[in-house]
Amino acid sequence: MKLKIKTGDTVRVVAGDHKGSEGKVVTVDLQKNKAIVEGVNMVSKHEKPSAKNPQGGIVKKEAPIHISNLSLIDGKSGETTRVGFEIRDGKKVRVSKKSNEVI
Repeated sequence: MKLKIKTGDTVRVVAGDHKGSEGKVVTVDLQKNKAIVEGVNMVSKHEKPSAKNPQGGIVKKEAPIHISNLSLIDGKSGETTRVGFEIRDGKKVRVSKKSNEVI
């Protein structure tokens, strides 16, 4: 399935506990249809001391969110928009449904 949200996009959470939060997409998992968004859905995780983290302890990190709970933010208006695909100049591009501009 072709996902409409990619790494580097700015998104808003539209459903769930973190509804209304905004952030930049860090990674996208195609198999699970989930994305990790910067600063959203933070969880506390206990880590053992290691060479990388000699102190160990409780670490805050982002957990994945399902793609269906995210909506792309239009760069022009700053509001959420749906995404469509069009062929322009012989290339398939993502297009904002609100402003009809290439993303």
